[in-house]
Amino acid sequence: MSGFFRRFFAPRWQHRDPSVRHAAIAQLDIHKSADRHALERLTHDADASVRREALAQFEDPSTLLEWLTTHDNPELRARLMQLLSGSVPGAPPLKQRLDLLDTLDDRDLLVQLVATGDNQELRLAALAKLDDEETLIQQARDNGIAVVRHAAAERVSSTEGLQRLAREARRDKIVTRKARERLQRQRADAAETQAQQATRQRLLEALEAHALHAWEPLYGARYRHLVREWEALTDTPSDAQERRFQEASQRCRKTLSDHDTEGHAQHQAIQRQDEATRTREALVEALEDAVTSLKQASQLTHQDIDSLRAQQRLHGERWLALSDHYPPEEDIQTRYAEAQAACQQIGDAWDRASTQAQALETALRDDHAAIDDCLAKIDWPHDLPPTPLLHEARQLRNAEAADESTPIDLSALRMDLDKLESQLDRGTLKTASRLYRQLRQRLDTLPNGSRGDLESHLKRLGARLAELRDWRGFVAGPKRTQLIESIEALAEDDESPDAERDRRHRQLVKEWAALGDAAATAELSQRFRNASQRIHAALNDWYQQRDAARTRNLEAREALCEQLEELIAHPDAQADPDVLRQIRDRAREQWQQFSPVPREHAKPLGQRFGHIRHELQTLIDRRATEIGEAKRGLIAEAEALMEADMPSSQRTEAAKALQSRWRELGRAAKGEEQMLWRHFRGLCDRIFAAREAERENRAQKAQARLESMQALIDRFDAWQPQSAADSETLESAVRDAEALEPLPGGRRSEGMRRRWQGIVRARRERLAQLVLAEQAERWTHLRPLLDTHVAADDASLRDEQTADVALPEGMPQDLQDAHTARNAARREGDSETANHVLSRLVVQVALLADEPVAEQEEPLRLEVQVARLNNGLGQAPQPDQELADVLRQLLETGPVASDVWASRVTRFDALFDVIAQRVA
Repeated sequence: MSGFFRRFFAPRWQHRDPSVRHAAIAQLDIHKSADRHALERLTHDADASVRREALAQFEDPSTLLEWLTTHDNPELRARLMQLLSGSVPGAPPLKQRLDLLDTLDDRDLLVQLVATGDNQELRLAALAKLDDEETLIQQARDNGIAVVRHAAAERVSSTEGLQRLAREARRDKIVTRKARERLQRQRADAAETQAQQATRQRLLEALEAHALHAWEPLYGARYRHLVREWEALTDTPSDAQERRFQEASQRCRKTLSDHDTEGHAQHQAIQRQDEATRTREALVEALEDAVTSLKQASQLTHQDIDSLRAQQRLHGERWLALSDHYPPEEDIQTRYAEAQAACQQIGDAWDRASTQAQALETALRDDHAAIDDCLAKIDWPHDLPPTPLLHEARQLRNAEAADESTPIDLSALRMDLDKLESQLDRGTLKTASRLYRQLRQRLDTLPNGSRGDLESHLKRLGARLAELRDWRGFVAGPKRTQLIESIEALAEDDESPDAERDRRHRQLVKEWAALGDAAATAELSQRFRNASQRIHAALNDWYQQRDAARTRNLEAREALCEQLEELIAHPDAQADPDVLRQIRDRAREQWQQFSPVPREHAKPLGQRFGHIRHELQTLIDRRATEIGEAKRGLIAEAEALMEADMPSSQRTEAAKALQSRWRELGRAAKGEEQMLWRHFRGLCDRIFAAREAERENRAQKAQARLESMQALIDRFDAWQPQSAADSETLESAVRDAEALEPLPGGRRSEGMRRRWQGIVRARRERLAQLVLAEQAERWTHLRPLLDTHVAADDASLRDEQTADVALPEGMPQDLQDAHTARNAARREGDSETANHVLSRLVVQVALLADEPVAEQEEPLRLEVQVARLNNGLGQAPQPDQELADVLRQLLETGPVASDVWASRVTRFDALFDVIAQRVA
């Protein structure tokens, strides 16, 4: 067809004239497929009016959105804008337009929707997809809906954008006001941020400077103040600032930690110093109590001296150990020196008495005149109870002195003169004055001829005493004035604690009394007494409270003594020395805690407590000795256990039982306990070491069995039996595996057992097949004999006289018997029965070869299976035995005709060949 005719018969919407195409659009139906295709083509027309009219036929904006991605033109955008904004009839519902808006990414369309949308929700949804601040400012300034303007203005965040809104948003005063408010708030925030940054920088510099300072009392408070100020700032620090803060904080915390560590160490040192002071006081009190108790005894024995020296040595060692670390105070050092001197004086006196004991006994027995000489050499202290020998000598000496009319003890006078001189050297005026008066009186009673140089010596000492009295008076005057002023000031002091006032008062009274009568006047003494009485009156309530506390302490100490006495009176035979030691130590702590007590009860109660402690220590030592003996018995049992012939596990359990008994016994004496424990632990370690060695030996043997079992498994895993004679090799391996049992427990052993059982099962199956194949091979050797018998049977069935078939050489006994039975059956047998037996044997061999049987042979199969079960007493016989029995029955079954045999022998050949080839 020529071009003319094509143009003549073409549709009008394809006309060359745009006006024709425009007019043809009205005749197209968008619901028809061909017309819709034409309209879609016209949306791409070259004429804009045609495109506009064609697009006006489409009312689905989703279709137009798809076209917008492939061919964009102003008419398409205009039609899409009309449909999305809802400005034309036939526009989709609002919900559909909102759903389409979620997929719309075209900025121009979104801006037009915000400006011209027919619904506030539609405009807000379109506005939410716009991020350009310029567009947001334009909508906040020019949009026709106030809510849209406000929403757009809320999203303007830059300072320049807020400034433009404040200048240009003349249409909406609310937008202008909010823009100005937000602008001011941003400026305030910026200023605040800048101020906080400056503050943060200042804090950083202060913290870094503080971290470089040494510790001072306010160091921690200053650091915590800087940290609180840093944390109170609301802005976020930069990484560099945070790093600087953490480094400075770490240095400050290290300074504080170092100081805390040093302070803790100092506190510990102070505590240790206080503990050492308390320990020293306890040591001194113990020595003083020991000396006092010794002096209050009636007589002095060797046991008392040994106990005193033991305490002196023990306390001396503890004192030296404490002094190596903490020097003692002067007053406690003086008390300790005096206590040691008293102990030493007693010890020296005892040594002198021991040295002169033999001479004194001789004097008592033979020469009473030598008693004085011995007593003078002993020089026994007058305040110390005598030994029994001294007591006897003194009684004899006193009895002889009673007979003399004018006793003269010049040695005692000389000793007292020396004592007076010693007191003057120490400056004890009051004691020296009293002793001087006594010596003066005693010397005056002596005859002039007996005084000798004693009187001149006493005069010299009297002159020294007068000089000391004058000097004390000269020094004591200002001192008394000072003491009076101090005690009167103390009487007026109402702010100091009562305990401190009482301590200061007693100190002043002691210092006043120490002055004696030096520079003493009635007026000064009265003033001192009046001030002291005022202090007593002011502290009356405190004294009552103190006395009540002392009474309570006394009651507590008495109750403690009663409890300890009850414990000592009824001791537990199985008491643990450690518990008794804890009771002893706790009792000592409580005794120190319940202090002070009334003075009149302190000494006797202290002596009572000292006796109780001695008895308690005796009980502890006795129990420790008993425990030591019991532990020696346990050591003997452990040694016997080492030599006993028993399993190591039983020996170990016995050793554990001995250890339990050891722990239940408690501790022996301190030095003995360590020695016994080392011996006992060494024995137990040897027992446990023997057990570990036996365990290791068992483990090595078990490992060796595992390795042997693994080697056996590996060897037989690669071994395959080649003949039935190899069954002995397999059985020998099974016996070897059984000899390796029991294997150690574990997954490896279980895996070995399962693998070995699988190997043995597979090899036995292989041997069974080999045995069966060997039985099948006998068929080939038996076949000529069977053919000979069949030929003889066939001749016999034709009534021909035949001789018995000759017996081949080397035939087994069972087949020999079958051969004999076959010759006999030829003469007397029934061929029908023989044919039936032969058919049944065919089926039986087929079953052994796992070959199918014919349908007509199914009754025979059932008969064979029942017979097999009956012969095996409910169990099927072994295949090789059954096959040997089949061969035997084949040989003894007759007579058989040659045609019947020919029909069966081929089947037998095939079945036996299957059985023989199965093992290949």
